[in-house]
Amino acid sequence: MNTEIMGILATFLIALLLALPLGKYIARVYAGEKTKMDFLFNPLDRLLYRISGIDARREMNWKQHMMVMLTINLIWVLMSMVILMCQQWLPLNPDHNPNMPADLAFNTSISFVVNCNLQHYSGESGVSYLSQMWLMFLQFVSATTGMAAVVVLFKAFKARSTTQLGNFYTYFVRSCTRILLPLSSILAIVVLFNGTPMTFEGKQEMIGLQGDSVAVSTGPAAAFVGIKHVGTNGGGFFAANSAHPLENPNYLTNMAEMVGQMIIPLAMIFAFGYFIQRRRLSWMIFGVMTIGFLLLAIPNVVQEMNGNPALTARGLNSTMGAMEGKEVRFGAAASGFWSIVTTVISTGSVNAMHDSTMPLSGMNEMLAMMINAFYGGCGVGLLNFFIFIILAVFISGLMVGRTPEFLGKKIEAREMKIAMIIALLHPLLILAGTALTVSMPALGRATVANPGYHGFSEILYEFTSSAANNGSGFEGLGDNTPWWNIATGIVLLLGRFLPIIGPVAIAGMLAEKKYIPEGNGTLRTDTGTFGMMVFAVIVIITALSFFPTLALGPLAEHFSMP
Repeated sequence: MNTEIMGILATFLIALLLALPLGKYIARVYAGEKTKMDFLFNPLDRLLYRISGIDARREMNWKQHMMVMLTINLIWVLMSMVILMCQQWLPLNPDHNPNMPADLAFNTSISFVVNCNLQHYSGESGVSYLSQMWLMFLQFVSATTGMAAVVVLFKAFKARSTTQLGNFYTYFVRSCTRILLPLSSILAIVVLFNGTPMTFEGKQEMIGLQGDSVAVSTGPAAAFVGIKHVGTNGGGFFAANSAHPLENPNYLTNMAEMVGQMIIPLAMIFAFGYFIQRRRLSWMIFGVMTIGFLLLAIPNVVQEMNGNPALTARGLNSTMGAMEGKEVRFGAAASGFWSIVTTVISTGSVNAMHDSTMPLSGMNEMLAMMINAFYGGCGVGLLNFFIFIILAVFISGLMVGRTPEFLGKKIEAREMKIAMIIALLHPLLILAGTALTVSMPALGRATVANPGYHGFSEILYEFTSSAANNGSGFEGLGDNTPWWNIATGIVLLLGRFLPIIGPVAIAGMLAEKKYIPEGNGTLRTDTGTFGMMVFAVIVIITALSFFPTLALGPLAEHFSMP
């Protein structure tokens, strides 16, 4: 078997094998059960509660959970804008980087708070070390926001009938201290010992291959890389992100960073099954997500390994694959696999330039974000998938003439209205943003480096990435303008919080309802048949929403290739 393919298979299998016990551990953490690390984390948790004045024993309903979530995220946005707009006057700025303009600070602050990390700036010249460390803090709390929100879903389906769904602060703190901090520390140590810098010194002089001296930016990058992947954030310490040799030095770190970004989204699936004691349901969810993931990943790996046929037709050697925009130390196959891992999971980090991938590979990267429910980010992947489960349950109920039920709770008009609004919000944000930008030449089309179909794809990709809280981009786009910063900032906010509030509201409403025991007429939702129904709903909604725009962009580019 090709060694590149073996590396890909090993990466996925390692992530899966680690996710299974981690899922059980996560379920125990959120259930408040004893774990072997309690002696270390309990005092830390109590200290944080005491400092912040939090009563961790106070139960909340779903509305109170969401109010707390929105309040603390608003505070972080405001604090972030102050730091970024004043960074040149603050300490830890050895390279003397200037203050951020207001529109860029607005976009960057929102982007990191909502777990997207869409970067319209260069890490080497756009932010100070203090700002980098603040953004690293946001990568912790943005990930824990999604994780704390999904635990409300866990609690809603564990109880027979209740309005009390635990404490948001407890879920939040436990996610930080007991899950993200240990895992990100391990990954940070791996990349640190492979050459990623961890220093507060400024630019350092290094000798290039041609013997000339080059000033290379360094900084506290190793810690940043750890949480950027484990928290499915994806923002790069350096402008080239994980294609940068100091951020992702070799094939070992490349595998470690892919495992890092996959492990919590995979583990959350199994944690759900352990928590509500329905492990078959979690395997159904995993099966549907994995089929979708493979249908996107396999074509990308094959296309990037086969190379560009237009170059082959001109007599150029393509045995290494489509290597434009890729790093030789990773190769075409690993880069193609990463491109789907990072877009399916909503990490958004890149080890190659997506702008240079084959047209159909670029389409699959966009499809991964348009679907936004195969694995997904920390916590929010399950929340997004839950919407499709509700839709599938309702449609299945109509088809067999039974009242739609999920885990003993009736799905009624209120829940369906919310589910449909959330399902339609995602394509609305992407398509409306793209259409508005294309219709304004001075603001939109003038920022595109590539005319024609690919230029349209660059615009479509940017709004898709923003709405999906991904953060990757087709970098031929000149996106650091007031229009792009403000427009994507608004999409980031709406695309993050409404898809969290909607599923949590549905779960909270269902939790209040009377539990109905399963009977002979109950629709089983933990079977392969129901999994096929969920998959069909996902495919139909995605195709109806996005096929016309994909036809104008990557599909048209593919069929116009010489």
